[in-house]
Amino acid sequence: MSSKLTVLIPCKNERRNLRHCVESVQDLADEILVADSGSTDGTLTIARRLGCRIIEREYINPASFKNWAIPQASHPWVLIVDADERMTPELAEEIRAVVNGAAPQKDGYWINFRGFFMGHELRFAGWNTAACRLIRRGRVWYRAGRIHEEIDIEDQHAGHLRGKLLHYSYWTYDEYLRKYSHYTRLGALDLHDRGRRATFASLLIRPMLRFMHLYVIRGGFLDGLPGLQVCMLTAFFNTFMKQARLWEMHSALAPADDEDEYPEERAA
Repeated sequence: MSSKLTVLIPCKNERRNLRHCVESVQDLADEILVADSGSTDGTLTIARRLGCRIIEREYINPASFKNWAIPQASHPWVLIVDADERMTPELAEEIRAVVNGAAPQKDGYWINFRGFFMGHELRFAGWNTAACRLIRRGRVWYRAGRIHEEIDIEDQHAGHLRGKLLHYSYWTYDEYLRKYSHYTRLGALDLHDRGRRATFASLLIRPMLRFMHLYVIRGGFLDGLPGLQVCMLTAFFNTFMKQARLWEMHSALAPADDEDEYPEERAA
């Protein structure tokens, strides 16, 4: 049975990406819903010019933000696309078949990604992941978490599409460093909440093993210099810095309060 589709684009300060994302889904979507969390760079002006419907709310974490936005879609099928992602014609055809009832209908569908780092495609460096992005509104939700949000769906209710989303993450190092400074803190907080502590092995050995896994076993070396950088960055930020921040939470020594250290100045 034919139905309609809302494309949901969560974003904040995505002036560089939003137009390209919207244009890639315009032929597929019956509605484009931009969920914004405080853009100040002209993102919303672009969204209005392109005819998107806009909703706004303060950002707490990705799971809560998307769980708030999804019920506001006008149509029963919702495709979640980040602003730095692009639709491909092959994937669009598969999605049409699902929405129009020409393919088996599940509650959610996993979609693969083709990852790009500063415009360079990465085929082997560990960025070709998948996520559940096409869902039936009201059937599934995101699990609570500070980062790396995932749809809570059982295998028997999930399908898998063959087409891929193009993911153009990080156009500059400034952008990467800003985001991962934030992500490593949130990741460390998640570990802290689970009672984990940083150790000698987690700070020294685990980052090296992560790099070797991505660069040698996963074949990141085949991606040339972009692959080398991504494997190094992943080992450093996703592993070492997250563990270092966890160590900071348990073991960093705060400086003495100036008033306690120099009582004579307070008396004077």
